Amino acid sequence: MSHRNKTLHTNQPSLLSLHGVAADGDRRRMERLAAKLHRHNYLYHTLDSPEISDDQYDALFRELEGLENRHPELRDPSSPTMRVGGDMLEGFVKKEHSRRMYGLENIFSDGEWRAFAERMARVLPGVPISFWCEPKLDGLALEIVYENGRLTNALTRGDGVRGEIVTRAVQTIHTVPLRLRGKGPFPALLEVRGEAIICKKDFTELNKRQEAQGRKIFANPRNAAAGAVRQLDVAVAQSRPLRFLVYSMGNVVWAPATPSDCHHDVLRRFSTWGFLTPPDGRLCAGLAEVEEYVSSVRLRRQSFPMEIDGVVIKQNNLKAQKALGYTARAPRFAVAFKFPANKAETRLERIEIQVGRTGTLTPVAVLEPVLVGGAVVSRASLHNEDEIARRDVREGDTVIVQRAGDVIPEVVGPVLARRQPDSTPYVFPHVCQACGEKAHRESGKAAWRCDNLFCPAVRLRSIEHFVSKAGLDIQGLGSKWIAQLVESGCVKTPADLFELTIEDLFRFERMGETLAKKFISLLDKARREATLRSLISALGIRHVGEQTAYLLAERYADMDELACADMETLLSLPDIGQKVASSIINFFDSPANRSLLARFRALGLRLRKKTAKDETGQSPLHGKNILFTGSLSLPRSRAQQLAEAAGALPASGVSKKLDYLVAGENPGGKLQKAHELGVAVISEVEFARLLQFDDGQQAELARRT
Repeated sequence: MSHRNKTLHTNQPSLLSLHGVAADGDRRRMERLAAKLHRHNYLYHTLDSPEISDDQYDALFRELEGLENRHPELRDPSSPTMRVGGDMLEGFVKKEHSRRMYGLENIFSDGEWRAFAERMARVLPGVPISFWCEPKLDGLALEIVYENGRLTNALTRGDGVRGEIVTRAVQTIHTVPLRLRGKGPFPALLEVRGEAIICKKDFTELNKRQEAQGRKIFANPRNAAAGAVRQLDVAVAQSRPLRFLVYSMGNVVWAPATPSDCHHDVLRRFSTWGFLTPPDGRLCAGLAEVEEYVSSVRLRRQSFPMEIDGVVIKQNNLKAQKALGYTARAPRFAVAFKFPANKAETRLERIEIQVGRTGTLTPVAVLEPVLVGGAVVSRASLHNEDEIARRDVREGDTVIVQRAGDVIPEVVGPVLARRQPDSTPYVFPHVCQACGEKAHRESGKAAWRCDNLFCPAVRLRSIEHFVSKAGLDIQGLGSKWIAQLVESGCVKTPADLFELTIEDLFRFERMGETLAKKFISLLDKARREATLRSLISALGIRHVGEQTAYLLAERYADMDELACADMETLLSLPDIGQKVASSIINFFDSPANRSLLARFRALGLRLRKKTAKDETGQSPLHGKNILFTGSLSLPRSRAQQLAEAAGALPASGVSKKLDYLVAGENPGGKLQKAHELGVAVISEVEFARLLQFDDGQQAELARRT
């Protein structure tokens, strides 16, 4: 992962910053690097149109970071390196806003909107009727202060008068410019106001990661965004997919920049200065156009990338805004047209347990159907055992249901006043509801899991993984065919694949004799050529990926020895912790899984690693950690396969444990780090020699490179 998304720290000076170079030369280089990084960060995060690779970005970032470490007195407060999190703040300091941050008055109908517009017209008769309309974002309101184009401060809305200083957390948000884009001139003082949000797609992925790590599941994107910014640990904001969208301004001293007369022109300037603005905003010429826009946004509500709960309507003329002024609570020139609430009450009829593809037991509330936010909801998430207990949700309760993120229905909690006297707490089952095998819950985790590969709920995904590139890599046997084989009952376990006959395959549409023979040939080849490493990876043991499978295949002679491994021995292996070790032991404790291994043995699959008797000769790469970087003359995946076939171990990054870094064209930051750590760097031709290619193969590779 690149510096664009990951917290990185280094105290190593850049190799490109040569000893003895004058400070002025370094300063100019730092300025050029910062300008490049600001530009590429804007292209990547704001426009979603990168021009360089992550490795190239990393190389520029590390060079700047090295120069700043060498010359801390020259570090620019708005340097791209300031986006790196990791600070632990002592506590939030509050500060007054130079201009109060008001809330908006809410309206809920066309009639209320027309009444609001008529009040504006009475105060300012003759002012052209023109309104700026945009979706109302549901996030954390922020004010960010720029002086002469550079970010100097950031505050939460707070009570509207005073907010918390959250500058360091806001600096980690990649859609917040640390310095305004363009050549200026910029306002001497500019207070931009907007919303920190998490898009719905990013929120779903965030909760998946939280659940996989046994951490708290967030109720909605707003809570996740607000909780990230208002953390004393700045790294929390760095780790979450936050975006900042600007929709207005507070105090502004335009000179030397030219003032704007209209709100829509201010937003256009914000865009040119590097900010995101709310999507699909529109200038409406009259009341009817506003109503048409509100209706359109309501109908398209689910299609917006972020949560919205209405439309904001503002007088477009800035002088008119100033003349209209404020009430004690809200501006007279803007209003929020709110959509129907996304919460409702209904009866929780029962709790069902669903078993996911990874064996996770997920509780689901079966509800009496209810309309929530424009959709009928009959099922909703309860997340896990701990969340049920924390919310004290029981079967038969009247519950509050909300559509978290406008998409995923969830049970917020019970209505205790309507609970039945004979109600009893829900007892979470500790056996798999799909297969009846005992489930387990890892220490410190929230989820119960089923490790039985025979479980019908996990069977399909398990078999898809078994034949995938991360497993036995049976090319041509795709997920569509696997689904048909499983649904028909022909294949219930991975072992069944190797007992299929041509006659078994003829029952499927579009399966002719030629294709059937090809499938059988592919399966037979995989059975004969499967390695211990590929088989360990194919089993889909939780937390055991390809690299851990390599490690286990190197340490253990065969599958039987691995199945008997104890906790102490597993924990002694590099890169294996308590979580991975427990998962391995739980897998081999399952009788169903042990039975599967016995079938593999009977079918002739290799359950042991190659011995000296199996080898025709050992490659110089055998047992070496190897990594590739830059553009190679052959596909990276093919180079990786050649290395693995020679006994090399794949590495995920550059470290002191790495034996060889194979560098192609434009190698990026990995090359520099390898030099810093003293790792051997070799070319493709040198890699071919270590593979023991013959002279002709080496000459062909040299010609291509």
